[in-house]
Amino acid sequence: MPDVLLVETGDRIAVVTMNRPAARNALNAELRGAIGENMAALDADDSIDVIVLTGADPAFCAGLDLKELGSGGAGLTEEGESFITRRRGPLPELSKPLIAAVNGVAITGGFELALNCDFIIASERARFADTHARIGVMPGWGLTVLLPQAIGIRRAKQLSGTGNFLDARTACEWNLVNQVVPHDELLPFTLSLAADIAGNDSAGVGHIYRTYDEGALLSADEAWDLEARRAGEWLAGVKASDIEERRRAVTERGRSQL
Repeated sequence: MPDVLLVETGDRIAVVTMNRPAARNALNAELRGAIGENMAALDADDSIDVIVLTGADPAFCAGLDLKELGSGGAGLTEEGESFITRRRGPLPELSKPLIAAVNGVAITGGFELALNCDFIIASERARFADTHARIGVMPGWGLTVLLPQAIGIRRAKQLSGTGNFLDARTACEWNLVNQVVPHDELLPFTLSLAADIAGNDSAGVGHIYRTYDEGALLSADEAWDLEARRAGEWLAGVKASDIEERRRAVTERGRSQL
């Protein structure tokens, strides 16, 4: 049997590919376990700065493997309430940037998986749908928090209430995805962004991303206070010589982009 999850690493970037193409990369117990174990290992790997999550064509992820769940196989009955309520689904808490490269359909649990990434780059073939209400279950991996943050509560209610698909171009117009690219350019383009991130101070990127995530759940005043505290903590551990070295690098990079 082929591996249900493929991991490729190089140049401080890891590409994690869900690999059940015949099942549209549906999240059975084996794939969920493999995602959790491998993501945790990559997060602990000092040679990796950025992780990219994608699916084997033709899909990103069709969500939970309903055939497995419906047959009474490993799933809800085995994992109990923690299966539904575990934050981020099969993803562990990560300290490193995680980019979703959505190459096809991202449905329900697969949609939530993409939403739990730091941002989304979509192929022109990407389509998104929330079918929780059609199946008759509640979201449990953050959709009711993360989807309104991205597109607003009214559009989120439209998607969840209808269960209709959202095409890639509309998803970009609605700010669900950052950019849409031709299908064959999805991974090269996403990897170029990952390389840009990996070229920065990795601890600094992680610090900023955590501040974004925590601040998004606070009031405006609380978010300002959080940033001030985080900035003070960070600057207390930075050397002037480090800042000067990075300033020169930033200046040179800026000149090369003009």
